[in-house]
Amino acid sequence: MSNKGSKDQLGEPDEGKLRLEAVSVGSGSNSQPSSTANTAISGLTHATEPAFRYVDRPEINETFSDSITGLFFDGQSLRIEFGVSRVNDAKPNSPLAGNRYPACRVVLTPTAAVELINRMQQIAVALAQAGVVKRVGESGERKQSG
Repeated sequence: MSNKGSKDQLGEPDEGKLRLEAVSVGSGSNSQPSSTANTAISGLTHATEPAFRYVDRPEINETFSDSITGLFFDGQSLRIEFGVSRVNDAKPNSPLAGNRYPACRVVLTPTAAVELINRMQQIAVALAQAGVVKRVGESGERKQSG
């Protein structure tokens, strides 16, 4: 089944994208969804999940990060640790050195991790189209975009 020419939810072409969807883990047709895949309101299926309205909270802090220092999936949650680098004072005839500190940690459910992956793929396509990044093939050679 080809996605060529189809559009995603944001109206962007689906070509070359890998769309992921969270699934329940189990065996056999009678298996119950895993507790990690359940929503906070137990017993709801994807079709009966409530419609949530986004409410902004402008008072929350933003955190700057220039690196990802940790990424770990334990089967129940994806943990991402973002870091910030600080360069020490430069000394003559010495290489630059510094320290990297944790800036924040984000823990995601499997469903939220899949949503993050899908959205980051959309960002990657937009950055490639804007010429900010170039696509690299499996063998490491750069592909022509366009």
